[in-house]
Amino acid sequence: MVEQRNLILAVVLSIAVLFGFEMVWRVIVPPPEPVETVAGEATTSPAEPGALPGEGSAGAPGAPAADSGGAVPSAPGAETASMPATAGAMSRDEAIAATEGGRVAIDTPRVHGSIRLRGARLDDLTLPTYREELDPNSPPIHLFSPAGSVDPYYAEFGWVAAATPAGVSQPVPGPETQWQASGDTLHVNEPITLTWDNGQGLRFVRTVAIDENYMFTMTQRVENTGGEPVTLYPYGLVSRTDRPKTTGIWILHEGPLGVFDGTLKEVNYKDLEEDEPTVEQTSTGGWIGITDKYWLAALAYDQQAEATTRFTRRMVEGRERFQVDYRLPGETVAPGSSVETTNRLFAGAKKVQLLDGYEEKYGITNFDLAIDFGWFYFMTKPFFYGLLWLEDVLGNFGLAILGFTVLIKLAFFPLANKSYKSMTKMKMLQPEMKKLQERFKDDRQRMSQELMMLYKREKASPVSGCLPILIQIPVFFSLYKVLFVSIEMRHAPFYGWIHDLSAPDPTNVFTLFGLIPWDTPAFLAIGIWPLIMGVTMFLQQKLNPAPPDPTQARIMMFLPIMFTFMLAHFPAGLVIYWTWNNLLSMAQQWFIMKRMGVSVSGEK
Repeated sequence: MVEQRNLILAVVLSIAVLFGFEMVWRVIVPPPEPVETVAGEATTSPAEPGALPGEGSAGAPGAPAADSGGAVPSAPGAETASMPATAGAMSRDEAIAATEGGRVAIDTPRVHGSIRLRGARLDDLTLPTYREELDPNSPPIHLFSPAGSVDPYYAEFGWVAAATPAGVSQPVPGPETQWQASGDTLHVNEPITLTWDNGQGLRFVRTVAIDENYMFTMTQRVENTGGEPVTLYPYGLVSRTDRPKTTGIWILHEGPLGVFDGTLKEVNYKDLEEDEPTVEQTSTGGWIGITDKYWLAALAYDQQAEATTRFTRRMVEGRERFQVDYRLPGETVAPGSSVETTNRLFAGAKKVQLLDGYEEKYGITNFDLAIDFGWFYFMTKPFFYGLLWLEDVLGNFGLAILGFTVLIKLAFFPLANKSYKSMTKMKMLQPEMKKLQERFKDDRQRMSQELMMLYKREKASPVSGCLPILIQIPVFFSLYKVLFVSIEMRHAPFYGWIHDLSAPDPTNVFTLFGLIPWDTPAFLAIGIWPLIMGVTMFLQQKLNPAPPDPTQARIMMFLPIMFTFMLAHFPAGLVIYWTWNNLLSMAQQWFIMKRMGVSVSGEK
């Protein structure tokens, strides 16, 4: 019996440490706010890992190696900022309004924004179907913002020129290049074509298309009307200035990531600061991007070509600049011919069905791994689709959680049934066990021997009730991951006072649920659902055999209180799941005890 209690206690405390430490730490020590100073808008060319902003002249490559051939060409020079740095950053709207050279609007049901014609940079994206707050009148999610704003974040595509045998490189379009557009608005199924002629025999044509969701297709063509062949290397990048505010929980990755040769690689913002400022890898197929909890900007390059990809961090005028980029093999454009390359940019909400669809349609390797399904991917993703199916059937994501919990209980019913029978038998033996403990209280070895003989005689096992607990830990963790990372739960209502299943219960018992107008400390914000969960956990303990050791008994009685405070800061959807799971477990155990003729007190 002691071994069983030690095992259960270790399991429960492990769960508490696993899920509670980060949450408690965040309450005690909130994460620092991001720095909001101002910098220019130089980007690092993906052509050469060592290239730094400020080299060369705007829009032109640096001095290339004459015998570069298929080697990495020199980096183009850093751009000249089109918006000067000021004492304070402009707002996003002010930065857009201050743009020189005009813009092409983006107008689709899921994406609004614009493309800056000077540099052909995609630096203005809004997701109108998602809001920053639960209030439908709150601002929409702003994904990309232009340089010069508070939080610059943008995508860029282009070419890097290799040197000719004479040691001279052809001018290629850069951040200050003024493109000409075929229209003024980008719509679904209505692409925009951008053109620029370098005046030395090369004409650059870029066609930008967008689907009905969040996928941009960039088709770049170069036409050589000159007399010499030219070798160009296509690239794409996503640049983000300042480290964004993250959830700060270790089980969720936010930052640079990508799939290279079929393997997911995640690099934290802090890793680029403390370890290496540049992480480079080559890959045939895959993608690279920057992810937030719910939003993603990812570059999906040619899946048949070997790409050189990088994660980089630079300090520019006192601000951190994070960049992910790729460079594809060189394309040689013979005189009188042209070359074309097609690459894609995903910029939007991380919905599993969309990512799976793009993976199938475009062959983007493991695109669904942009969602952090964690260690138990083989369970979390099926769990997610199961919840979606139940939401369609029941009409509410909260009801889907309850229904899915029932399905899990049914799946584990045979194993749990055996466990509860064993625990009930142990409860029946408690009077005999107490007699033995009193009789041999001064001889612990003899007491253990007598207890083992009692278990053997009554065919009871003190550890058989632990197996379902151990097996259900990865199941619980997988469901927790699904509920934590799924955008479908964001701003999803339940019933009553729960209007957002992804947020903690908004009520607070220490303010009498809003009747007392005072601000309680964060750790005292205990809502109704966490209280209900704590009560169900306490009642469930009452159905189980009490620990023979008084110290263990006191610790076990304290656990419902600890979990109540801990889960008060968890998403309401998870607390509802845990509460419902406790109630189903109590009902199952009570039914078995009744069938075996055992009361809650343990007497027949």
